[in-house]
Amino acid sequence: MSEFLHIALPKGRLGERVYRRFAAAGFACPGVLEDTRRLIFENAEQKVRYFWVKPSDVAIYVERGAADLGVAGKDILLEYRPDVLELLDLQTGCCRMAVAARQDFRDRPERTLRVATKFPRIAGDYYRSLGRDIDIIRLNGSIELAPLLGLSDVIVDLVETGATLRENHLTELETVAPVSARLIANRASFPFHRAAITAVMEGLRQQPEEA
Repeated sequence: MSEFLHIALPKGRLGERVYRRFAAAGFACPGVLEDTRRLIFENAEQKVRYFWVKPSDVAIYVERGAADLGVAGKDILLEYRPDVLELLDLQTGCCRMAVAARQDFRDRPERTLRVATKFPRIAGDYYRSLGRDIDIIRLNGSIELAPLLGLSDVIVDLVETGATLRENHLTELETVAPVSARLIANRASFPFHRAAITAVMEGLRQQPEEA
């Protein structure tokens, strides 16, 4: 197993914010935030190696051992249930998984509820907990269109400010789960890198979200 600590960061603003916290905690790496097509960055002195991946793929890299640590949204962890250690709520990238519908929607419990979502497992688990009969319609984008065009009764999707819902005349009905970025670790490499990972965790705890 490599002596380097491999860390998978999600591409985009969330990953950049989180990396700044890693750097402030003493785990900086030259070039990570530069405008470049490079994907892997290494600090030989700190024995740390970062790489950028698609946000939904972070948990796969960690679960499969290509990364020792990673930062993934709680939505990804709930939906795909990767076999990883969830170490720390970074309390950034905060939003919520919510149910929304047209403003004139009235539920009829005796009917099967049509639910459009990118998160079928989360939606299914939620409605099973309520004993509700549902028909899940899996979509990959523009979820808000589904109830507007009569494809679904409700949607289950990530909501941050609610502005997109309001602009499309939808209203938020229920919160399914709070969502934020989590520090995750590979189960096999955690014992090997325990000291380094513990140092990372303690450093991140001491850094404010906007560090």
